Amino acid sequence: MDVALLTPDLLAPGDGKSADLDPTQFTWSQIRSCEDPHFETAFSALWLEFGATHEMESRDVLAARMRGASRLRYEILLVRAGAEIAAVRDHTAIACEGGIIVHLSHVLVAPAWRRSGLAGWMRAAPILTARELAVATGTPGCSVTLAGEMEYDDGSDPRMALRLLAYGRAGYLKIDPQTVRYHQPDFRPPNVIDASRGAQPLPFQLIVRRVGREHERSISGGEVRRIVRALHAMYGAQFRAQDMAHPALNLALLPGDHAEIALIPPTAAASSPIPPH
Repeated sequence: MDVALLTPDLLAPGDGKSADLDPTQFTWSQIRSCEDPHFETAFSALWLEFGATHEMESRDVLAARMRGASRLRYEILLVRAGAEIAAVRDHTAIACEGGIIVHLSHVLVAPAWRRSGLAGWMRAAPILTARELAVATGTPGCSVTLAGEMEYDDGSDPRMALRLLAYGRAGYLKIDPQTVRYHQPDFRPPNVIDASRGAQPLPFQLIVRRVGREHERSISGGEVRRIVRALHAMYGAQFRAQDMAHPALNLALLPGDHAEIALIPPTAAASSPIPPH
């Protein structure tokens, strides 16, 4: 990864503190193959944090995603300070009609580098992946949307509230869950799914940063559909069709193309839906 491309203009509006941290002081490794010598280190760090609670796909699924189609680019970023891991994240850029959607999967910042500004750079770096894919698919300069799936904060895990607060401070906005009831596909292994009651998608919230449009406070139903369709294309490449066919994942449940949906702070309760034009 060319760290010189990590410039302050990539930072989210609320991540100004990160501009004071020089990203070139770190070694950035862009991992796009499970054969990469850094893959095991990076994957293991993420799995230790997220794997046991089924918050992360398996090694086989991610390895297959790395070999994915030309219009999809999955990678893990490993950031080191000397010999120590400073941070690691993974994300997938997906080329679709109307621009590039980047699914923000997982991010982990080592305790020594928390509140340093490094987290802001970890949120910004996927924009470079999106722009690279845009060039590769013949759409340079197209729109870029960063999208993340977030658990509802039920008070059981303090990390949930901290994640929502951090993204809210950065300037990310939540697609009003009262209007868009999004579900994440079941991450469990197929044998576990089959031994239970079948696939059980989980209710999640969608947060977004539409690069260059961060000031806008609503999103059209058509744009929401493009985001969710892109996520389903990403998951559907490795997950079983029968599991992706769960009724909770039906795109027909989403608002119509011309609906206007509120974008609200990640920590806010759902608001009343904006009426259609």
